[in-house]
Amino acid sequence: MSESQSHKRAKSKAPGKTEVKLPGGRRLDSATPTTATEVERNTQNIPKAVKRLKDSDRPRKVLQVPQNLMTDAVEAMKKQGVSGTVKNLSSTKRRSVPKKG
Repeated sequence: MSESQSHKRAKSKAPGKTEVKLPGGRRLDSATPTTATEVERNTQNIPKAVKRLKDSDRPRKVLQVPQNLMTDAVEAMKKQGVSGTVKNLSSTKRRSVPKKG
């Protein structure tokens, strides 16, 4: 299935190279040496996107989702123990997910 225009737009706005390879034949949407960014528009695939962020081994993790899915994305990150930022697709709202103490 091809990417939607909003997915491509959000991915290209993110800093760094796009489609960065991960182990197991997976790819991050965008990454720099310190930041990993995933754009996910589908509710069912949010946990998979969080897993890719976790496996990226980059200190700063950003998950971009539609605004109505931000709460689900925060819960998925907490559930998998991933700290980072959840932003909406237009980057006007953000929520931080802290590290578990």
